Amino acid sequence: MTFADELAFALEIADIADAITMPHYERRAFTVDRKPDRSEVTEADRETEAALRAAVATSFPHHGFFGEEQGVSGDLASPWRWIVDPIDGTSNFVRGIPVWATLIALTHAQHGPVVGVVSAPIMQRRWAAAAGHGATVNGLPIRVSTIDQLAEAQVCVTFGRGWDILGLTPQLVQLQQSAYRSRGFGDFWQHMLVAEGAMEIAVDAIGVQPYDLAAVQVVVEQAGGTFTDRLGVRTFESNSAVSSNGLLHPEAIDRIAPGHGR
Repeated sequence: MTFADELAFALEIADIADAITMPHYERRAFTVDRKPDRSEVTEADRETEAALRAAVATSFPHHGFFGEEQGVSGDLASPWRWIVDPIDGTSNFVRGIPVWATLIALTHAQHGPVVGVVSAPIMQRRWAAAAGHGATVNGLPIRVSTIDQLAEAQVCVTFGRGWDILGLTPQLVQLQQSAYRSRGFGDFWQHMLVAEGAMEIAVDAIGVQPYDLAAVQVVVEQAGGTFTDRLGVRTFESNSAVSSNGLLHPEAIDRIAPGHGR
């Protein structure tokens, strides 16, 4: 399958998402509620997901749908499922930080994510990819870097309590200290920077969800990179995520999960 039609559809509904999220953000026209896990949610999140859920139900009635805010719907027996995070980076959205995006992915029960769109309208950047089509940003092809030495690499780490609980925060610090330069961009952006070749390794927070990862996995992989959980397993369904240019992936995994990167 070429997935050209599915990618075109994902780009179309990304336009729908942008048309909802941008006015809310620019006018600061939203209220903030707290979910049981204390994370923020706004009407922009809910309205965007509802619009995308309706669009998928109309165009792909035999596919399933999974969104962060309202869970699953559609054909739950289908191997095809659209996975959407209406606003990845809601905390940034709420605080007026422009690093947030709508994440849209099409996944297959056997093959995993096959289409991914990451739309960050305030940043004026949209990443897109589909299996066999490569990856782009704003329509231009992107590719991971060819740096193969950690001492020459740029590394992004998202720290959090989950890493502390695992007792792995010191390993993350050592990974950063071994690199040429370290940053902490967080959320989708760190992985997109890997896909663009601007960063070599991105280590996400513990506690991520499928809707945080499915779309970015497609983009990273189609840009030539590697995307796994912290133990080196290729998946978007773990609570951790590491992306890299591929060349440095075994070393990155071995440093945070000794023995798993070889």
